[in-house]
Amino acid sequence: MPTKITIFKIRRPTQQNINLELQWLGSSLGLFGMRDKDKSCFRIFIELIRATKQGKGMSSDELGNKLHLSRGTIVHHLHKLKSSGIVVFEDKGYMLRVNKLKRLITEIEEDMKRTMTEMKEIAEEIDKKLGGN
Repeated sequence: MPTKITIFKIRRPTQQNINLELQWLGSSLGLFGMRDKDKSCFRIFIELIRATKQGKGMSSDELGNKLHLSRGTIVHHLHKLKSSGIVVFEDKGYMLRVNKLKRLITEIEEDMKRTMTEMKEIAEEIDKKLGGN
């Protein structure tokens, strides 16, 4: 499955507040859009952080029951989180791909570097085929 990584440069929160910092992190990763009025993706993200820290995964039904969200809403946001490479599905259920947020950002950075390296290589091959300098 292709991974879609979107990064936004957003001003960091001026206050030290864990909820604001988590919202900033998720927004910087392009996870939380303006259309998400009830912050359902943010709430799912938080639950998955908690579950992952405990070494547990969560099913879409568990997330829906806990957050009082419809299955459609849960599945929509899980798909977005999975396609961004942040969430994985294992036998335990949905969870973050790693249990530390700093490591998660490092892995995303490594994914981006690998993609950019591959793009440079292909661009170079295309340049050679097109000739010229």
